Amino acid sequence: MKIKTIIFDFGDVFINLDKEGAMQNALTLFQLNELPEDLIAINTLYEQGLISSDEFIEFYTDNFPKLSKKDILDAWNFILKDFPEERLTFLKNLKKEQKHKLILLSNTNEIHINWIKEHVSFYEEFKACFDQFYLSHDINLRKPNQDIYQFVLNQNKLKADECLFIDDTKDNTDAAAALGIHIWNIDETKENVIDLFSIKEDLF
Repeated sequence: MKIKTIIFDFGDVFINLDKEGAMQNALTLFQLNELPEDLIAINTLYEQGLISSDEFIEFYTDNFPKLSKKDILDAWNFILKDFPEERLTFLKNLKKEQKHKLILLSNTNEIHINWIKEHVSFYEEFKACFDQFYLSHDINLRKPNQDIYQFVLNQNKLKADECLFIDDTKDNTDAAAALGIHIWNIDETKENVIDLFSIKEDLF
């Protein structure tokens, strides 16, 4: 069965992330050894669009009164790095070929997207390559919960076995695979999305 739809994650597929560095930076800033459950919970709520950016920042400034709003924003955006232009070129070529439906499915939030719009000059060009562009905070759903994958399948009338989902987080690809979606759990340390058709040639 040929793949008809390719569903892409955003972070560490297109834009590079520094997850480890961001975590270390946050722990140092907040003077913590590990992130407590209430911080993880608030981050998750925010990523799912269930609280506003103002409420999110207020939570942190209330809990860490020594820190300014700028300190919080800088720490939150620390994870975001460069977006190699070769990946945009790859995506634009994919769109031009019109052989596959292209969907973006990302766990992200308003503050990160605002930073990307400001720092990635071709963000709108990137976004225009997709037939659908789903950000967790817009649709109030979040990976790896299965309802987010079901939402994408239902909204676009897709058959799971005709879809390929690419994500750097194993929990996310495992959840998609459980629904019968083909997956590529990309290892961002040694794989690049531009090599999709050589790495996954058996699917195409």
